[in-house]
Amino acid sequence: MDCLDRFHPEEEQKQIKRFRDGRGFFRKTPIDLPRGLEDSGRIFSRYGIKPSWFEKDLKQMEKPDLIFVTSLMTYWAGGVKETIEQIKSVYPDVPLVLGGIYASLCHDHACKDTQADLVVKGSGEPQLGKIIKQFTGFELDDKYLSGNLDDLPWPALDLSRKMTYAPIATSRGCPFSCEYCASSFLEPELRRRSAENVFNEILHWHQNYKIKNFAFYDDALLINAKEYAFPLFEKIIARKLDLCFHTPNALHVREITGKAARLMSGAGFKNIRLGLETTDFSAARHLDHKVSGTEFIRAVENLKSAGFEKKQLGAYLLCGLPGQDLDEVKASMQFVQQTGIMPVLAYYTPIPHTALWETAVKHSRYNLLEHPVFTNNTLFPCVNSPEDLLRISQLKNMTI
Repeated sequence: MDCLDRFHPEEEQKQIKRFRDGRGFFRKTPIDLPRGLEDSGRIFSRYGIKPSWFEKDLKQMEKPDLIFVTSLMTYWAGGVKETIEQIKSVYPDVPLVLGGIYASLCHDHACKDTQADLVVKGSGEPQLGKIIKQFTGFELDDKYLSGNLDDLPWPALDLSRKMTYAPIATSRGCPFSCEYCASSFLEPELRRRSAENVFNEILHWHQNYKIKNFAFYDDALLINAKEYAFPLFEKIIARKLDLCFHTPNALHVREITGKAARLMSGAGFKNIRLGLETTDFSAARHLDHKVSGTEFIRAVENLKSAGFEKKQLGAYLLCGLPGQDLDEVKASMQFVQQTGIMPVLAYYTPIPHTALWETAVKHSRYNLLEHPVFTNNTLFPCVNSPEDLLRISQLKNMTI
């Protein structure tokens, strides 16, 4: 059951705005501000289907033996709590297991703040057999739920009411440990799927469900590209598949060689996002050490030589960091613009279990330890002066 279903039967389909790449806007319903944000001057909204639709769907389904709820961003904790409360109002005696990103990063909070019977930390697949047996007594054949990603079944996207694009993950984990990112905590080991396995999944969604747009959600798509990404791209090119690929999670700049750029162009990549973060390329740079200025310029040149246009290329730059000098952000934006591509501001979210978390807690004007909602990046929780908040809104205009 997808609570973000844009194609719910109760939804007026004429009201749904859709983009050519399959994306679209979620229903948004303004609700009361959470405690502590009453004077923020912001509007708080619930995204997704109406609670009344959700309740109706729950009552119409066959009573389940066990319910699994997942969670994404930590600052959406309130939505997780509300969802579980509504499920429990319909099925109070059915055990409910909560997992996902919020449940892992804010495990203690999820245990205390939700009615979940069990809160799972980390990857769920290795724990699935034990969980099912604990609550139902059923013995699951879980030999295919090992650490080998090729053994896992493909995501059950076909259970969606309507598919307009498909998310693809060729790996889990990341070889880097950037101070602002929790990837290495959530997935301590970089694990890869074979090119053959990923290609077959793409082919499956394309041939059987007419999907043309695919978004790669990897943290490390191009790492060790000769063994993984290149064979995948070559298979797509060889089959002459008319597909469109997008990289919202960003690509590592250092890995964009001339060959990588040519293969991505040939395979059908339409939108490229680069993980630059800052143009402070000094030895004192502490947030990450992924790229130098020369490497960034070379990557952009490689992409342009492969045929990518300015409107297809963007570089993420972090904004709203604790104690950040906004003059440096502006300088970084100007540097990116001078290379002929778009700067894209990525607003900083304080995340537990990252190296920057304690610094964020000290710098924030909110009590980040009280509730995850205060880490919402749209609040700019680590930007304390009205003048800097105004400057950020002005910097946003430079990205247009």
